[in-house]
Amino acid sequence: MKRPSVVFLAIAFSGLLAAGCGGNNPESRPGGTAAAASFDLAAMKNVIEGKNDRFTRAHVAGDRASIDDMFADDAKVLPPDADPVIGRAAIDALTAEYIEYGISEFREETTDFYGNEDLLVDQGNYVLVYGKEKVREVGKYVTVWKREGGDWKIQTNIWNTNAPSISTD
Repeated sequence: MKRPSVVFLAIAFSGLLAAGCGGNNPESRPGGTAAAASFDLAAMKNVIEGKNDRFTRAHVAGDRASIDDMFADDAKVLPPDADPVIGRAAIDALTAEYIEYGISEFREETTDFYGNEDLLVDQGNYVLVYGKEKVREVGKYVTVWKREGGDWKIQTNIWNTNAPSISTD
């Protein structure tokens, strides 16, 4: 092989290698370091806490439409002592059952929050008061939020009580 051909091959190989490695540069990928650097987790926590507030107020008000709108199209709810509830129509039916009990108080408090520009995890505690007997339920929850259509929607929600519910009357 002639010397100029070896030099040409070395230059060509170097160019291909550099081009191939460019796709591995996190700055050049969606969700890479550049996107992560601009992602503000503290600001997102405030957004999700605002959504949690609307979610709990909508339960007390019996506003199923507002609750339904907070869920992703393919959302999953994992209620205590029941099978998973999948999809917005099924979640709406579950919401209707809960609202029928007569929710008079509902609060959530975030205790742990993490995620990225695609998924956020909100973990916390809740207090729920419902029914004519004013049953007070205290428990914990985990909600996974995903970005859907430019907004944050609930992808998965699970909760359970810390102890048996008690009547406050």
